[in-house]
Amino acid sequence: MKLTKNNLFSNYPEIKILMNEPLSNYTYTKTGGPADYLAFPKNSREVQQLLKVVDEQKLPLTVLGNASNLIVKDGGIRGLVIILTDMKNITVHENEIVAQAGAGIIETSEVAYEASLTGLEFAAGIPGSIGGAIFMNAGAYGGEMSEVVKEVKVLTLAGELKTYSNAEMNFSYRHSRVQETQDIVLEATYHLTPGEATAIRAKMDELNCLRAEKQPLEYPSCGSVFKRPEGYYTGKLIHDAGLQGFQIGGAQVSLKHAGFIVNVDQATATDYMQVISHVQAVILEKFAVQLETEVRIIGED
Repeated sequence: MKLTKNNLFSNYPEIKILMNEPLSNYTYTKTGGPADYLAFPKNSREVQQLLKVVDEQKLPLTVLGNASNLIVKDGGIRGLVIILTDMKNITVHENEIVAQAGAGIIETSEVAYEASLTGLEFAAGIPGSIGGAIFMNAGAYGGEMSEVVKEVKVLTLAGELKTYSNAEMNFSYRHSRVQETQDIVLEATYHLTPGEATAIRAKMDELNCLRAEKQPLEYPSCGSVFKRPEGYYTGKLIHDAGLQGFQIGGAQVSLKHAGFIVNVDQATATDYMQVISHVQAVILEKFAVQLETEVRIIGED
């Protein structure tokens, strides 16, 4: 029997599920092929229900947040893709903020400001979701998720709810435990410090001004493409190699910030990947530095 949306997910009509949906509609690069099935659960119970179908049907599973630091290949993704952006509640409990995986990092930092809680100012301009930020231990301007996360609630692929402490998350530079376990982040609790709202706002505004001045926010991009190699600045290496403005198809090394690759003219994911490979090869040849990607690259060619 041919699998269809109707017979696959007929037991869960309340969950929004699309078939053969172009992921370019959701990624920040505006590139990426279709997902066989794309689901938008609204709570952890619906995620558990989707995992049950995945297990029964032996479907491949991919879980995404805001798809901001991500490249989906042009062949798309087989099986079920779950996007968690409908799970976006943010609540404040004294000095702690609990944010669901699909909540925006920017929105969460704004809630912290409104509650006069300091510690999330560094995240005021990061465009990702809480789940993605935990997965990647996202950071900016000297701050990282690992510094403010108290605990993380996850759902294992076996459907079991677990809560990990900060120490159990094994945070390191652009890394967390869930990259290995593939546990699905459901929510994170942040422990923050009471502060002065005026000072918090001033710091957030200062960092957002820096971001606007230095980053090519006017174009679609996947954010920072490469990890920072020890002892070097990625943007300076790429600039010194004369690669700013290098372009394949519609993907270009940003003229504003060499650490970004922007979509200037209907780029494909293949364009992006070819630019990334070229930059890596040139930097290795000129400076003997191997650039590792920070951006996640997933899907089929």
